[in-house]
Amino acid sequence: MENNGQAGGKAMIHRMLRYPSGWEWHVLQLAKQQAVRQEPMPSRKKSRKLAASAREELRASHAAAKKEQEAAQGQADELKRAFPETASWIDECAGRRTNQITIGESQESGHLLYGTLMFQVSEDQTDVQPFHFWLSRKKLLTMHDDFRLPLRLQSEEHETKLTGCGTAPEGLFVMLSIILETFHEGLDGFESRLGDLEAAMRQANRTGLIDVIFERRYDLLHWSHLFIPVRELHGAAKEAFMEVLADTDAFKRITHKLERIDALLKHYALEIDTLISMDDAIASFRGNDIMKTLTIFTVLFLPATIISSLWGSNFINLPWKDEPWGFAVMITVVAVITVVIYIWLWKKGWTGDLLNGRKPQEIVGDGGMLSRSSRTGKRKAARRPVAPKRTADESTGNEPLSRRKKRG
Repeated sequence: MENNGQAGGKAMIHRMLRYPSGWEWHVLQLAKQQAVRQEPMPSRKKSRKLAASAREELRASHAAAKKEQEAAQGQADELKRAFPETASWIDECAGRRTNQITIGESQESGHLLYGTLMFQVSEDQTDVQPFHFWLSRKKLLTMHDDFRLPLRLQSEEHETKLTGCGTAPEGLFVMLSIILETFHEGLDGFESRLGDLEAAMRQANRTGLIDVIFERRYDLLHWSHLFIPVRELHGAAKEAFMEVLADTDAFKRITHKLERIDALLKHYALEIDTLISMDDAIASFRGNDIMKTLTIFTVLFLPATIISSLWGSNFINLPWKDEPWGFAVMITVVAVITVVIYIWLWKKGWTGDLLNGRKPQEIVGDGGMLSRSSRTGKRKAARRPVAPKRTADESTGNEPLSRRKKRG
């Protein structure tokens, strides 16, 4: 690798790296610009009350904002003079923080690939930075306003990989593989959190777990949103530099890596969908149990409700109202009717395990779960009279010799 030149200044740092195979990597590091403060002009009444120091501070802030705007424009003009082919790309990248990939062509450089790729720099999901690139067969330009990515790409551990690249597109995919290391670390952390969620759901499925499930779903959507532009860049590079990238090791490795990440994302999405389906099924089962229990108790207490309503009516002639044993008879009638209704529901099999209780020896046996039909069948078999066993002679229609002798 040969470093042919470095231009520095207050506005921009330009470093050119030339590799043995002849392709060049131009690292353009832009100075960070502060946002221009948009403040309303003070009113006449307030301006009169401002102190002289406050007015001077306001003028200084506006002057600093104006200088920053001029510096940003100077950066763009400097880049356009240094790289005339990239003028349109420089204008498009100004302040852009969205994914965009474009395929182009020029007479000097042939097929071109340029745009912006958003990627996550650290473990913080909000720490997403743009990676601006312009690519031809022999030249790669990358523009950065964050120092972390160019430092990571130019580290000694990755220098050998870039030196072994034969073309600039191959070098871009080596850089893309380095960028995806943060992606892999994020997916490893996501897999750990998803495993904890599955264990918590298996041990105790609480109602609050659905919020955690949806939080994991949003995490997966975040990584999928970052992964889609990478796949688009892979396909666009194959379209633009198919004859250059087809047989290179870097392109083959990044293809396998993208397939592996795609398989992981699909597997995680399937797991989360399964957890959501399980939570829906459990919630539905619990809701059905609650409604069934309320219905059963409503039916059981319906006779008492009706009789108490009748006896609470303001009538003169009520049955057994003046009898000393009237209240006891009324309570007895209510209890008998309630028991009869419960027995009727139980024989119909409508109570299930709600009022009977779950017995471990009935639920779990040697063969696993024991269904209601099998328990009902066993009870019916126990009540069914057992027929006497017939001997072999009776089954064939021949009467035993001893019985014939007694009868004779």
